[in-house]
Amino acid sequence: MDIIIPDKTDIKELSNQEISLWLEKHGIKPYRTNQILKWIYLRQADTFDAMTDLQKATRKLLSQHFSIDRLVKKKIERSNDGSIKYLLELSDKNHIESVLIPEKDHYTLCVSSQVGCAQGCTFCLTAKGGFIRNLTRGEIIAQVRDIRNDLADPKKMTNIVFMGMGEPLANYKNVVGAICQITDKNSGLDFSSRRITVSTAGIIPKLSDICRDTDINLAVSLNATDDKTRSTLMPINRKYPVKQLIDACRTCDLKPRRRITFEYILIKGINDSADDANRLAKLLRPVKAKINLIPFNEHEKSAYKRPEESTIYNFREILHANNYTTVIRRSKGQDISAACGQLSANSAPISKTA
Repeated sequence: MDIIIPDKTDIKELSNQEISLWLEKHGIKPYRTNQILKWIYLRQADTFDAMTDLQKATRKLLSQHFSIDRLVKKKIERSNDGSIKYLLELSDKNHIESVLIPEKDHYTLCVSSQVGCAQGCTFCLTAKGGFIRNLTRGEIIAQVRDIRNDLADPKKMTNIVFMGMGEPLANYKNVVGAICQITDKNSGLDFSSRRITVSTAGIIPKLSDICRDTDINLAVSLNATDDKTRSTLMPINRKYPVKQLIDACRTCDLKPRRRITFEYILIKGINDSADDANRLAKLLRPVKAKINLIPFNEHEKSAYKRPEESTIYNFREILHANNYTTVIRRSKGQDISAACGQLSANSAPISKTA
């Protein structure tokens, strides 16, 4: 395989195989790939000159052809609950947001896969800005690498969720490429695939692909049990209606002991009744499922409201009575607009590209 790589390409855009082939083509032993990867991801090197176990000639050649780019941290906001929201500037001056979420003994990083989003979900602030472009493989990886570098103990970042800006399965190649690097045991990142979750609005043709090509956890944003309501909340339902989505989830080739997590945003008066809960229990019966209930996080660009606590608990109890593992997910970072559905990268985009 002969690959053409423009000079000064960010080396994080290349797979391990592509780096090895490039090295071999330039007379360098391919085993040097792992050394380079560890410098980039484990030792957080910003230049090839820092890679002191490589020959000077090799370092010079790498410097001539590649860069090791970082995202620009334009703004960092800290929530009262310890969450940290990063406004990150890309090389083309577009912006994304990532959120570092503190858990009891570790951190979860919520990463973005696109600049903006094309799905148009009416409850989501990200959708209000429209779609700008897909993130590259390297830009997705950079969120993990750069934010991990901020931690006093980088090993405490153990979980990654693709629940930030964008629809991951609409940027399939780059998301899967990034996951491969993030889980690579030789790179210095070495995240467990069992601690990575990809959330999708339900792009049916890609559901079986992500289960085949990766070993991650799959989460499906469902939010309603009937086509009329779901189409109002999520326009993608007009293309992939509820029954087709559930059938696709049922036939996904899940790894042993894995279940699909169905995310259900509870919105007052829209999808939060006892009847809705009973219909949800019946709908998911054919699927290996667990359920995350997410009380709607209110924001200024939506008229939707959060249900009363009694309604939320009643909804959960109905699902429990139907033998579903059901968790009420309390979104963190609401005071800095970092909660589920609140990311907007509040900085004017430069341009829109397909």
